[in-house]
Amino acid sequence: MDFIHYVSPLGHFGRPRDIMESLEKQLICPICLEMFTKPVVILPCQHNLCRKCANDVFQASNPYLSTRSGTTVASGGRFRCPSCRHEVILDRHGVYGLQRNLLVENIIDMYKQGSTRYLDQPMCEDHEGEKINIYCITCGIPTCSLCKVFGAHKDCQVAPLNDIFSQQKAELADCVAMLVGNNERIQAIISQLDETCRAVDENGRRQKSKVCEMFDHLFALLEERKGEMTVRINAEQDEKLNYIRNLTKKYTEHLDSTAKLVETAIQTMDESEMAVFLQICGFRIVEGTSTSHLDKVQRGYENMDHFTANFELQRKALSQVDFIKRKLLHCLMRDTMLNVLSASLALMLAEKTQCLHEASKFRIILRYEH
Repeated sequence: MDFIHYVSPLGHFGRPRDIMESLEKQLICPICLEMFTKPVVILPCQHNLCRKCANDVFQASNPYLSTRSGTTVASGGRFRCPSCRHEVILDRHGVYGLQRNLLVENIIDMYKQGSTRYLDQPMCEDHEGEKINIYCITCGIPTCSLCKVFGAHKDCQVAPLNDIFSQQKAELADCVAMLVGNNERIQAIISQLDETCRAVDENGRRQKSKVCEMFDHLFALLEERKGEMTVRINAEQDEKLNYIRNLTKKYTEHLDSTAKLVETAIQTMDESEMAVFLQICGFRIVEGTSTSHLDKVQRGYENMDHFTANFELQRKALSQVDFIKRKLLHCLMRDTMLNVLSASLALMLAEKTQCLHEASKFRIILRYEH
């Protein structure tokens, strides 16, 4: 098989990267060790310096010359080239009398432009110095012409890089437009979700307020009923306590009278006159045994069990209070409230009837028979 010997247009100069690095070394100022900064001056010995660096060297070599704003104003002067130590004699213009090296300045401009193009242009990794200028459709990667001639892509289908570039750039533009459209739709969805979130938050606060208000009404109703039932218990309790205290007072007074009667009877025992003794003794005995004016309550008068309440119906009704979906919520909550109120009213009527019955039964006061 015959092989084609390919010679790079760069010949024996080597890779572009090596050339650029070698050129950059030639454009380094020996004073600041950076690339020459324009304007660049050439010395009589043909070495180059930045004008600013040349001025710094001149001032360092002539410290007694007066300067103004960094510019030498004295006529004449001398300094040595930092590269070859050749003595440079300046005229009355100082470093501004040195000739500018326009060639070096142009080379610097071309170097900067070439460096930019070299960085932007990708090169083939398999063939040094070859730019990537075709696209392998089979492998889906860009490559160089040598790879197609006798390289890894010689059996692949290739196309000009410009055609694939235009095609994929158009596809990328379509994808970007589609992504932008999708982003707009997603942004609209996000806005809708934000609005839904605000609505959920507002509706939740409103419903919590309604639920709390309804429970507050229930609490108020229960507090009212508790107050009414407590008042009724307190009324009967106070009535019975007052009656028992009064009865206790009467029995205490009767006991005091009996004690005085016993004392009088003991004194009567000393009476020697029989007629007088019998007359006094009979009267006192009748007076001491008379208890017909004292009352007596029936057994169980102290019982308050008739005020026992059965809240089982109300407890079941309250334990079944819950949220109802859709349109049935309001109706079922209303029915639950009505059931609670109806049960409470029924309990009130039953308790009132029982209370009247018990009061009429236990308020019967029996007196001792004479």
